Amino acid sequence: MLHDSLLNVDDVVADLSQDRPRLGRSSTAERVADILRDRISEGFFRPGQRLSEETISEGLGVSRNTLREAFRLLGHERLLDHKLNRGVFVRLPSAEDVLDLYRVRRVLEGSAVRRPLSPQALTVVREAMRDAERAAAEDDWQGVGTANIRFHQALVSLNGSPRIDELMRQLLAELRLVFHVMKNPRAFHEPFVDRNRTLLELIEAGKPEEAAAYLDDYLDHAQELLVHAYEPNR
Repeated sequence: MLHDSLLNVDDVVADLSQDRPRLGRSSTAERVADILRDRISEGFFRPGQRLSEETISEGLGVSRNTLREAFRLLGHERLLDHKLNRGVFVRLPSAEDVLDLYRVRRVLEGSAVRRPLSPQALTVVREAMRDAERAAAEDDWQGVGTANIRFHQALVSLNGSPRIDELMRQLLAELRLVFHVMKNPRAFHEPFVDRNRTLLELIEAGKPEEAAAYLDDYLDHAQELLVHAYEPNR
């Protein structure tokens, strides 16, 4: 399940070079961290993968010092591990991390579905829903996972808090690393495409308490599946 390298150097450089415009004229460690966090959320980097300073700095066109600072920031977010004399690796969260991640999700998302509707946020939620359905039709289960992350990020934005949005971005990047423990991505993601649709329908119908109750059951089910993947005999 854990791999030192899943993409060759040329592929990494080519992919990351597309992110250079996001850095602007004055690249900073925070912007680099934002890019790498997004790439983790998209499933581009996987747990156990060693991150090459040379490859990533070349791909993004940033100095190694800037990249090291970005690595340090992502280490604080529990996304990367610094191993002495070995380098920087994408972290594999533990089963205990899963339980804590879902505790936080229940608070943030439960609050969101009880909030007044925001047309802008709902537009993003609907777009993520359509992206998940399209990816599922194409048998692209990594794409479904990415769309699911966007769905829940947009859902939390109903809280109307930039600080909560930032916290959720960090949490969902860590959660995406958890998804990699599932040996059959389709079996895990496919049922939640329908569940996301049902949740959205309850929100749009103006039934916040029903939506919140449905969300609780939804998160309980997802947590159970993930913890079981860590501990098959649990």
